[in-house]
Amino acid sequence: MRRAVIMLTAFLACVMLSFGVSATSAWADGESLQGTLKNGDAPVAGVKIKAFKQDGTPVGEATSDAQGKWSIPVPGSGTYRVDLDQSTLPSGVTVSNGRPSLSPPVADGQARNVLFPLSSGTAANQPGQNQPGAPKAPSSWDRYADLLYSGLHFSLIIALAALGISLIFGTTGLTNFAHGELVTFGALMAFLFNVTIGLPLIVSGIIAVAIGAIVGYFQDRLFWGWLRKRRTNLVTMMIISIGLSLAVRYIFLYFFGGESRAYAEFNAQPGQSFGPFLIAPKNLVCDAIAIVVLVAVSWALLGTRLGKATRAVADNPALAAASGINVDRIIRLVWTLGGGLAALAGVILGIYQNVGYQMGFQILLLVFAAVTLGGFGTAWGALIGSLVIGLFIQFSTLWIPTELKTIGALGALIVILLFRPQGILGRRTRIG
Repeated sequence: MRRAVIMLTAFLACVMLSFGVSATSAWADGESLQGTLKNGDAPVAGVKIKAFKQDGTPVGEATSDAQGKWSIPVPGSGTYRVDLDQSTLPSGVTVSNGRPSLSPPVADGQARNVLFPLSSGTAANQPGQNQPGAPKAPSSWDRYADLLYSGLHFSLIIALAALGISLIFGTTGLTNFAHGELVTFGALMAFLFNVTIGLPLIVSGIIAVAIGAIVGYFQDRLFWGWLRKRRTNLVTMMIISIGLSLAVRYIFLYFFGGESRAYAEFNAQPGQSFGPFLIAPKNLVCDAIAIVVLVAVSWALLGTRLGKATRAVADNPALAAASGINVDRIIRLVWTLGGGLAALAGVILGIYQNVGYQMGFQILLLVFAAVTLGGFGTAWGALIGSLVIGLFIQFSTLWIPTELKTIGALGALIVILLFRPQGILGRRTRIG
């Protein structure tokens, strides 16, 4: 056991040293809105940007510098309105998509990139362009559309992490609080290969998912499997997972640092209009990847022999072993799959809100809420629970302050469980 812990710690230390970042104990920087204004390849300086809360309260303003860069600190996570003052644009330069006012959500610790695509020439057919006065604020329909898409996008990220943690619980009974660090690990590995080594982000993401799956495999083979053989009870293992989570998180902090950082690619991509939706193409690609992976895993659980064996172990490990199924092999497979899914969730989350040492911890409570709401140990329940949590978090900002949107989601979870304690797809009793 001691040798396994030493090997795991040495592996994490070697990997994090590869970042080439000096050790630091700095805590995460605050949330902010930022961007770069360019007309083609030329930076646009002297343009005023203002930020407001959804109730219209001013948050701050900034003016783009000689490189076209601007940044406005915000008081916390939530959805803000960002207005570009078109009267300060150079003559002949316009906002090419006709939307000089945007409402981007900002996550905890995130430096959110906000992009206004600029172009030269007139834009007679584009609303809100070349008109005096303040920019046109987004309509209610635009806000509903933004909340709907951001909720669906965030739901897919939660679902990737929730599916893995649900499968692990279903086959082992372990409530793994260190699962959030697997999410962070995937994002950090993609950052390592993309920013430090210089590989394309797509290649880096694939490598990160593969490494996450390998870490999941060896985590069970060297650590959790050893505890199971010693017949360690589940409460003790849960407490151990909390300690493991804290230890790994501060290893990440020590070697990566407290500030959030962006990947070298796709971190400043302007949104494109799809009807009322303004969506960056990178997010659409991430959505497609997440949907394909979730459908593939769900199909594998239902239509393959390994999937049927996994469900048999989740239902009754003793009976599954008596019927000839290698229970340890199935559990190890589930840990491998869970590690890969968590790493993929981390890569997509890093594209969505930049990379930070505690990004997995920040969504862990929402992942548990999704799994609990859907029904512990049920794969489909994790997907449905993630969809409910993601959408409710975003749409709840219509009625409650954005700072309380997570509390609102957990409040909805409590209300639903009062009427259906087993979750949406859970059973009243679970064997095994």
